Amino acid sequence: MRNVHLWAALSVFAFCSSLFADQVVLKNGDRLTGIITKSDDKDLLIKTEFAGEITVQWLAVQEISSTQPLHVVLSNGKTMVGSVTTADGNLAVTTAANGTVNVSKGDVTALRSDAEQITYENSLHPRLLQGWAGGANVGFALTGGNSETKSLAVAFTADRKTLTDDIALYANTVYAANDAPGAVPHTTASADQGGARYSRNIGPLLFAYGSADFQTNALQDLNLRSVLGGGLGFHAIKGDRTTLDFLGGLNYTKENYTTLSRNFAALTLGEELSHKLGASTLVTQKLYFFPDLSDTGEYRGTFNFGSVTKLSKWLGWQNAFGYIYVTNPPPATPPLKKNDIILTTGLNISFTH
Repeated sequence: MRNVHLWAALSVFAFCSSLFADQVVLKNGDRLTGIITKSDDKDLLIKTEFAGEITVQWLAVQEISSTQPLHVVLSNGKTMVGSVTTADGNLAVTTAANGTVNVSKGDVTALRSDAEQITYENSLHPRLLQGWAGGANVGFALTGGNSETKSLAVAFTADRKTLTDDIALYANTVYAANDAPGAVPHTTASADQGGARYSRNIGPLLFAYGSADFQTNALQDLNLRSVLGGGLGFHAIKGDRTTLDFLGGLNYTKENYTTLSRNFAALTLGEELSHKLGASTLVTQKLYFFPDLSDTGEYRGTFNFGSVTKLSKWLGWQNAFGYIYVTNPPPATPPLKKNDIILTTGLNISFTH
């Protein structure tokens, strides 16, 4: 008798749990039970008890029944809050203020739970220290005995994107030395790059930006190159997996070499591409061309390529390649080369804040 009572209690508990859970019925008849987290006009995310988070196509959803209040965002910009059910192919939202309101499923652009709504509202006006994503990798090598060398490679990226603006930071450093007695040159590599860019949307596809970039290269006798610029950009592709931007503007370049210093204005012409390969790899590419406005025919070009493959939530494999070409390095004996290459690779420690 005791076992009968136990099974009866468990059956009642399971039945009551299903009553207080959201349900999603797909067009093929499949039924999902759990908590609806969020949805846009493409996908719906529901958190189930045993299968975890499941994403289904929004077009495949036949019926919705939520016991929790959902924030229903319509194409006209209005938002209603209440439990949601499906009636005659439309959504019936039971609100506290206006009772039950029927809306067309095609007019719904987003569904959010209370927790997701708070996250969304915070993303509209995040504090400066919030919303950052990026990572860094550090590589070090040391030899002794028959050879005495040391090398250090560091790459760092950080990005903070909101609905209205974007802050991007980067840095690359390569240093290598030959410590063997009488080795010439002692320093075999010493180059640094770093900079920041701020972009702000001024339309769905148009944005304005300001940037600051800094470079040093001991083997090219470059003590410091400072490039301050700004201009306009265009989002040619702005998708979830791929973005392609074209930028144009002006910059002021100040170069300080060991043998000379020069300042000049130049154009900024560039493009930036990012693409997600599968679920774990992000590829980025940047190409810039800087024609000198004061000395026609002289220019500087830069090319950067990078990739990060996630191995876990916080660990990945990062590659960074940088190429810089200058048409007019200062005169020297022996002559300085016009191009420089920086390549770093290694484990990446990612962060999100």
